Amino acid sequence: MPHSELPTDRAHRRSGPARNTGQRRARLNGVAVTLNRTPVLRDLDLHLDAGEVLGVLGANGSGKTTLLHLLATLIRPAAGRGEVLGRELGSPECAAVRPAIALVGHLPALYPQLSLTENLRFVARITGWDEPAADRALEAVGLGGAAARRAERCSQGMQRRAELARVLLTRPSLLLLDEIHAGLDRDAVGLVNDVVAGVRGRGGACVLVSHEPDRLTGVVDRLVRIVDGHAEPVAAPRGAS
Repeated sequence: MPHSELPTDRAHRRSGPARNTGQRRARLNGVAVTLNRTPVLRDLDLHLDAGEVLGVLGANGSGKTTLLHLLATLIRPAAGRGEVLGRELGSPECAAVRPAIALVGHLPALYPQLSLTENLRFVARITGWDEPAADRALEAVGLGGAAARRAERCSQGMQRRAELARVLLTRPSLLLLDEIHAGLDRDAVGLVNDVVAGVRGRGGACVLVSHEPDRLTGVVDRLVRIVDGHAEPVAAPRGAS
């Protein structure tokens, strides 16, 4: 996907969140997370540098999604310390960097009764981009012809593409992808790789969660596996960058 097709021109941006300029995008030291009185993450250490793509593996229920929500500053650590984009986890300062974080989770962050265009233009308005940038983002992910369709009438794959359009539009410094390949057709695999490469190329960082190591081949720089709430290093798949 040529960069000229992506909605990244500064001329189309009115304003937006300040970007973190440090080299470390996230750092977790001895972090624990408890949900509904159940320990999920325990004494977890992790770091993520600028330009780095981290793959996270683990069994269902191991805490992969919880880790993403922690990095997205949506939950507080019960113990330990961490920083994301230079702000301490659990502090009021996290609100300042949330616009620079993009989380694509299991459920689409789309208003079901709005069209794809309306969804993306709403994001554009609240993040400081103009509406044509939203339209270009939809075109870039192959949804230009379906832009007027309501989100609730779109397939899972189309909704996933719309989420990737949101990433192209908002240009995050930290991209968090939870089983992003689920529901996507084969042609969209290259799209995911291009979106990740765009974030990396801007000095951002990405975390890709998957239970299939082969999905991460050639994309991630480093792999960890969540086991008993800890992050354990894993040998990178052959062909990884």
